[in-house]
Amino acid sequence: MLRYAYAVLLGLVGAGIVHISILLLLPQFSDRDAWSRLSMAADFYRMVRIDAEASQVPDIRTEDPLFFAVACRFDLSEGMAHVSAAGKVPFWSVSVYDRGGQNIYSFNDRAAENGALDFVVLTPAQMVEVRKILPESVQGSIFVETEVGEGIVVVRGFVPDPSWKATVAGFLGGSRCVLQ
Repeated sequence: MLRYAYAVLLGLVGAGIVHISILLLLPQFSDRDAWSRLSMAADFYRMVRIDAEASQVPDIRTEDPLFFAVACRFDLSEGMAHVSAAGKVPFWSVSVYDRGGQNIYSFNDRAAENGALDFVVLTPAQMVEVRKILPESVQGSIFVETEVGEGIVVVRGFVPDPSWKATVAGFLGGSRCVLQ
């Protein structure tokens, strides 16, 4: 009887290890991740809504009703990604993710000059070139230097109450993600 209990216990522990391993490895093998879903909805350098109220991407949306969000895919092998928006909202935040979904950089309006959404994502080699002659279009921008080639920028805007919905939606709708 003791051997039987030992075998059952060993089987349960083994099954638990296998199940946990599968759960942890699933994102590595999934072809329906955020990158692939965004690529089906939009090309590089195109902002798309991903919030619960107006998501343009099936199965990708932020669930927090107090935040609207947009996302943009970029490819730094083609050049720098310049993201900007005109206007003011109570709060905005930015996250830069690599192609695998790992957060590589985050900041919010408190880090920006006058709270303006204006930043550039670029590689270290591109940063060297930009430092030689700073283009006028990126003066005052926040520079996000990263080693990734492709990634996703997510911009979130805070909606403190329903009266701000149109303002925040307009702010995010007017945001631009361009190849520089």
